[in-house]
Amino acid sequence: MMVFILRILGNSVALYAAAWFVAGLSFGGGIKEYLIAGFILGLLNTIVRPILKLISTPIIILTFGLFTIVINALLLWLVDYIFDFILISDIVALVWVTIVVGIVNIIISAIIKIFD
Repeated sequence: MMVFILRILGNSVALYAAAWFVAGLSFGGGIKEYLIAGFILGLLNTIVRPILKLISTPIIILTFGLFTIVINALLLWLVDYIFDFILISDIVALVWVTIVVGIVNIIISAIIKIFD
């Protein structure tokens, strides 16, 4: 349970970093909205992402794992679609947001493993 809470906080920090670095992402809200979006993104990553990866395993193998970026972008687009306070302007911004969120989540996962 503690790891899931840390993942929610990590997703919130990742969304904050993406809003800071990517010009095409506008985030209208404060800490509460970041935590809500981080919670939904964490929930989607926990429940939906493994199913999508299982279904698209042949495509992931053919693209040497690069299709996982598409899956992550799809989940971020879904969070953008659900909430009005998140606006990703175009596909290029979506790709950059996906990359920034992925990098921040890798760093936070490494930190969690150090303290675990």
